[in-house]
Amino acid sequence: MTRRRKAAGAFAVSAAGVLFALGAAAPAHAAGYRYWSFWESDAGKWTYATQGPATARPADGDAVGFRFALSEDSADATRPTAAPDFAAVCADVEKAPGTKRIAVVVDYGTAKDAPAGEAPPKDSPTTACARVDANGTAADALAAVAEPLRYDSSAMLCGIAGYPARGCGEAVADGPAPTASAAPKPAAGDQDGGGPSAGLLVGGGAVLALGAAAVWKSRRRA
Repeated sequence: MTRRRKAAGAFAVSAAGVLFALGAAAPAHAAGYRYWSFWESDAGKWTYATQGPATARPADGDAVGFRFALSEDSADATRPTAAPDFAAVCADVEKAPGTKRIAVVVDYGTAKDAPAGEAPPKDSPTTACARVDANGTAADALAAVAEPLRYDSSAMLCGIAGYPARGCGEAVADGPAPTASAAPKPAAGDQDGGGPSAGLLVGGGAVLALGAAAVWKSRRRA
């Protein structure tokens, strides 16, 4: 065996080892992730946000929604049960110079979705009209009406109005691991901050495989 093939083989073995370690660290089969999903209004309906609340900048007259639930990915995520009705939520709030008004809907989900030892603080969604700076984000609007907020070290939204008290987008195990054909496909919005990505492990495997191929090709040219 040549030195080039030995190096490529060593990289492949290393990549396989990393994948094995990642797989061992994850639950045998994640039924989904327990997290706050972020939604934006579009023609009177909720659409899964393609970016996180810290970067989304809704306009005056928009509505944003947050729903706590157990979901596999953005395609499976549960929408807020209250409609994005800006006119109703902000009917009594006038626009001031240099500001904008945003209707905020917070849906704490159901008892089934709650972490162990906790319960949703409200049985039905809450709505409020946030008046924020004209350049404010959806996160600013949420902070104006639903503090305290809790974030993790990567700026992922973990808790709204103190709920839940612990945890942040953790995977919830449920039964044996699915086959490759049965694994859910990640939706387009998963990688843009709307919520945890169910395809993270698969994506890591693809990166490692491409890296092994690149090293082998570069050494062949040497």
